Amino acid sequence: MAKGRVAYQGAPGSFSHEACAVLRPWDEAIGHDTFEAAIQSVHDGRCDCALIPVENSQIGDVQPARRLVEASGLDVLAEVWRPIRLALMAPRGARLSDVRTVESHPAALGQCVGTMAALNLKAVEAFDTAGAARAVAEAEDPTRAALAPAGAAEIYGLSILRNDMQDSADNRTRFVLLGRKGA
Repeated sequence: MAKGRVAYQGAPGSFSHEACAVLRPWDEAIGHDTFEAAIQSVHDGRCDCALIPVENSQIGDVQPARRLVEASGLDVLAEVWRPIRLALMAPRGARLSDVRTVESHPAALGQCVGTMAALNLKAVEAFDTAGAARAVAEAEDPTRAALAPAGAAEIYGLSILRNDMQDSADNRTRFVLLGRKGA
């Protein structure tokens, strides 16, 4: 296949970035700060397609992504369910007992409500799972942690304090691949 560009929302190491690498390894994955920007990049022709999460097995619709996909006017070229495993990560040297707040995308936080409550951790919303990991790494504050894919810990130099933070072992997200009509 010819190398193209696939848009996603998030920072390197996010679930959407990982999904692009697995599902479109021949394409260059291009991250965007918002779902709107990722979809717009397809309309503008800067990217050939966009891979967007629209539904999670535990929390239902991923909003605003689902609404934006439906209003985009783009064709759904493919869809796939991917397993989601969330890791709790913090700066090197931090211990689980140090952590007070957990940062992540609202959808990821919603998938870990019970586990976070059991650990007495306060949720803090961020634009993206991997973006939260990057922010936690930059802050170097042992009381702050992020929920993100395990690979984000390596990218941003964090330690994994606990794997499988999601409340359900069968946690999955449905991604849709969008493209321009007739392209």
